[in-house]
Order: sequence, then structure tokens, then C-alpha cells
Amino acid sequence: MGFMNKANPAFYATKDKQFKQVLGVRDFLALGVGTIISTSIFTLPGVVAAQYAGPAVVLSFLGAAVVAGLVAFAYAEMSTVMPFAGSAYSWISVLFGEGWGWITGWALLAEYFVAVAFVGAGFSATFHEFLAPLNIDLPASLKTPMVTYDTAGKMHFALSVDLIALLVILVSALIVWRGASDAGRVSQVLVILKIAAVLVFIFVGLSVIHPSNYTPFIAPHSASTQGGWGGIGAGVSVIFLAYIGFDSIAANSAEAKNPSKTMPRGILGSLAIAVVLFSAVTLVLVGMQKYTHFAGQAAPISWALTQAGFGTLSQVVSIVADAGMFVALLGMVLAGSRLLYSFGRDGMLPQAMGKVNGESLPTNALVVLTLVTVIIGAFLPFTFLAQLISAGTLIAFMFVSLGMFALRRREGKDLPAPAYKMPFYPVLPVLGFMGSAFVFWGLQADAKLYCGIWFVLGLIIYFSYGQRNAKAHQLAEIQENEA
Repeated sequence: MGFMNKANPAFYATKDKQFKQVLGVRDFLALGVGTIISTSIFTLPGVVAAQYAGPAVVLSFLGAAVVAGLVAFAYAEMSTVMPFAGSAYSWISVLFGEGWGWITGWALLAEYFVAVAFVGAGFSATFHEFLAPLNIDLPASLKTPMVTYDTAGKMHFALSVDLIALLVILVSALIVWRGASDAGRVSQVLVILKIAAVLVFIFVGLSVIHPSNYTPFIAPHSASTQGGWGGIGAGVSVIFLAYIGFDSIAANSAEAKNPSKTMPRGILGSLAIAVVLFSAVTLVLVGMQKYTHFAGQAAPISWALTQAGFGTLSQVVSIVADAGMFVALLGMVLAGSRLLYSFGRDGMLPQAMGKVNGESLPTNALVVLTLVTVIIGAFLPFTFLAQLISAGTLIAFMFVSLGMFALRRREGKDLPAPAYKMPFYPVLPVLGFMGSAFVFWGLQADAKLYCGIWFVLGLIIYFSYGQRNAKAHQLAEIQENEA
């Protein structure tokens, strides 16, 4: 195998038969909605409204949703034709070659490593806010990471750990350890509670809306708000990480019942539900309070409810917010472990990660993912890495959009005919690529710099280890099959 050599889809299909096909449409909808409607819906609307777009924050959410939706159609078709573990990594390896697949998978790995740690730390922060009125306060050594930054950007070290972040990541990993079906069932229950709480907020918030808060709808430029259409565009790049959940659905397609129907419904359905809820929440939120008042509010929904006199409901929302973040953790841990399994399956990383246990679960990959994310989430600051979540995903989205052109040429030949087809081909793949590139360009310079460093590291690993071992692994598999 070499950088441009395309992977054999039959190899992936054979190896992934180790998984049990136990996930249905409801499981994928729960995992997808749970991953999308998580930390972002409870934190980002207020931040983006105050700093970038004003009441027009809903346009930033819709703009991000349009870009994500364009790529979601491509994801839906690819996952029905190639229901392999590893999602875009496996697809691009088949369509463009081993090296391009590695680059795509390496980008997604950054997403999962950082996203699991990011959500774990967000869970911890919300949990501490819930404990505060109860006069329960952990010592600083158990609620702050080992490395922190002050307001001047200076790094500080301390013998401390974010205990809650550590514990919640471990608990989510233990549930995933029990199997994808258990994670799916837990997600279904918690997602119902989360959607119910969001709907209650919407209906309660509608009763205290002040129409004057919507004017001017597109915020003018000020010392604290970027404003104008430029502010709306900048808000799209900040908000985009909210819509990465459907990739976690595709990563588990090898465990789907009847993937030709399950995958499109899970991917497109979860995105549609998320767009409706995001739009309603943002419109209600900026109607309850003047957008400038959300500056510095890490939990704008709970804060707005408290300001409106609904203190008890605010506490309930905080609890449900943590439940929502826990669902997101389940989806990310499940998807990230399957991606690491795929690397081990192909020999790109140590083959131990491509092994499954007696229950057909990739426990070695799960252990590695858990250890890395615990270190990031419990011991290291995560804020400066947050936009890497979007950066890695956007690069994968660009590859998947371009991959549609290679996929269509092979469908019905060496690849199965699709049960679902992306509409308006070839226009939508082009728009999906351009939209992803536009959002990527709008990320902060630091995020793009860290992304470049991550890819340099990935290429070093590929050329020093992955390329050689992947070739040896493939030859061993061929000899084993011939014997």
C-alpha cells in the first residue's frame, strides 16, 4: 500500500463483520441529537449574540446549519454505500487512497480527542454551578486542571485535577464498554429529558419576550460587538462546532441495523431536529434579554430564566444541561473509539487497537481514547483547543464533499448501488466543499496554526510507521485469507 493506493472495500466489509448490528433509527437519532444539542445550545447563543451578531444570532446558527446540511447529504449517501467503522477515514481511503484517508481520519481524531475533553470540562463547570446554591464547593485542587492561564495569557501549573471532568469521562466510557446498544438506550432516555427541558424553556421564555430587544436585528458595530453581516459570518465559524454530531453517527455505521435506511434517517433526521431547536432557543433567548447583557454569561439560558423570575426552572435546566452533555460524551466516546479501531484494523496505528473482545467490542481502542481524553480534560486547559473541534471536522467535510465525485463513478460497479442518493448532484457537493472552506477560513488564526501542527505530527506518524505497517498488515491478511 502507498499514499495513493485505494483501500479494498471488501476488506473493510469483512473485518467490520466483527461488530454486532444493534443500532436502529431511534438509537442514531438519540446519539445524533444528543451530540448536537449539548454544550453548544446551552452556552453559545448568548456568547455569539453579545460578541458577534446581536439578535441576528439565529442567522449565524442557520448559516452553520446550511453548510452542515450540504455535507450531511453526502454523509448519508456514503454511509449507505460503505457502512464501515471510521466514517470519513474509511470512505476516503477507498475513494482517494490510503494517505488521504489517513489525513481525513487524523483530522477527525483531533475532533474526538478535544470534543470529549471539551464536553467533559463543560459538564464539570455546569455541575459546579448547580452545587453552588447548595453550599457544596470542592477544593480548588479538585476542580481546576493542572495547567491554567491567567487573563494576561501566562501559564500556571498546580497539583490539581478537574475531578468531575475525569469522573464523567470514565463513566461514559464504562457505558460504551458495555456495548453500543446500552449507549443507545441511555441516550434515548436522556435526549427525551433534554428536549423536554428545551421545549419548556421555549414556551416559558415566550411569555416574557420584549419585542424591543429584537431591534436593531442586525447589531451595529461597537466596542464589544463585531456587528453587521461580518459579525453574522464570524458567528457561523464559532457556532459550527454545534453541528458536528452527525459524523459521530456515521462512525458507528458498521453497527447499524439495515444501514441503507437507518443511516440517512439518523443523519438527516438528527440535523433537522437540531436546527429547529437551535433556531427557537436563540430567538427566544435574545427576546428575553438585550443581547448586550449576555456578555460573559457562560450559561445564558439559566441566567435568562433567573432574571425573568424562574429560579427553580433555571436549576432544572442546569441539571438537564449536564444530562445533555453526558449524551454528547456517549456519542463522542462511541465514535472516537470506532475511529481508533479503524486505524488499528488497517495497521496505521498498533494493531492491538483493531482487536475486539469476546463481545465484539473494540475495548483496546476505547481504553486509549479514554486515557488521552482524561489527560486533556482533567489535567490540561481546553479552551485554547476548542476551535480544533471545528477545524478537524471541516477538513473531513471538504474531503467527503469532493469524495462524492469519485463515489458516483464507482457505484453499481465495485461499490454497491446506493439505497439513498444525495439530491442535486453535482451542485450540492461543490457547495458543501465551498461552504466548509469558507467556515474554516473564518476560524481564529490560532486554531488554524494548531491544526497545522497536528497535521505535521500526523504525517510524521504516517510516513514513519503507518505506511510501512499498513502494507505488512494487508499482506498478512491476504495470506491468511488464501490459506
